[in-house]
Amino acid sequence: MSDTWRERRAARRVKAGDGRPLKRFRWWQQLTRSLFHLRIAGAAGQPIVYSIDVRHGGDSDDGEVRARLYRDGVQEAVSKTPARFPVPGGVIEVATTSFGLKRAHFVGEDGREHQLRPDPRTAAAWRARLDRTHPGLSRMIGAVSVVFLLIGVALLGLQLLEIITGIPPIAERVGVFISPVQLPLWLNVALTFGAAVASTERALRLRYHWLLDAAGN
Repeated sequence: MSDTWRERRAARRVKAGDGRPLKRFRWWQQLTRSLFHLRIAGAAGQPIVYSIDVRHGGDSDDGEVRARLYRDGVQEAVSKTPARFPVPGGVIEVATTSFGLKRAHFVGEDGREHQLRPDPRTAAAWRARLDRTHPGLSRMIGAVSVVFLLIGVALLGLQLLEIITGIPPIAERVGVFISPVQLPLWLNVALTFGAAVASTERALRLRYHWLLDAAGN
């Protein structure tokens, strides 16, 4: 499946916005809303602020997760995710996971890209400040997140192998695999919670790996 096909499909999802003003980010929305900004120069050289607003619980009418594009605080376009919004000089790409965003980037016409700036009131902005002011602690937190997700991937792999080899035709051919790791319920719950926190932490940094984070979702 080519990138061009994906781009055309994303372009068809973009609809005109309704002109509503951008609502202020509230402290209780830390885990349910993402808000990022991009400042660029318009055709006449004047600064334009584009904002991407994503409500992770989905819209109230159909539950669909959508990204909304605001220009200087006025809603200009809306799209289901993954979204691709044309803006002067390039496009803004937005993609989501079950725990937040995995992409909120401006891609220029020359192919270069950079991440949008999180709104200063959001948890993503707090995480970015921690990375700047305490890089050692930030790296440690990131490493712990990866460890929790690696454990989750390993346990999921063992469980899937046990299920697959339990299918009669496969069991007759190769035998039934019994996982050597049998965890108590409390530890399973703790590891599941830890993986969810790890996925959320990585989403705050817009980090995503197809194996680690897909397994966490």
